[in-house]
Amino acid sequence: MDLCVCESLNQEDQRITISQESRKWGRVVTVVTFNSEVENLKKLLKKAKTYCASGGTTRENAIEIQGDHRIKLKKFLIKQGFPEENIEIARRR
Repeated sequence: MDLCVCESLNQEDQRITISQESRKWGRVVTVVTFNSEVENLKKLLKKAKTYCASGGTTRENAIEIQGDHRIKLKKFLIKQGFPEENIEIARRR
């Protein structure tokens, strides 16, 4: 029987910043930045895109979702097991 708590420990230590950026032609993108490497970032992106019903991509330790989904993504990350006190919503850049 495997008892690996590595993923839950990683989530508890993670500091997350959710911000909004403008792209070409005034398009808005929500950026979720993690302070350290996240296991299965692609899986997390896929779930986030489905949750927000929007497109997106990954960058270095970050997820980008098309549109303004800051509040929605905070709720999503809490449901995924990240502690609420470690998630910060930044003002628009």
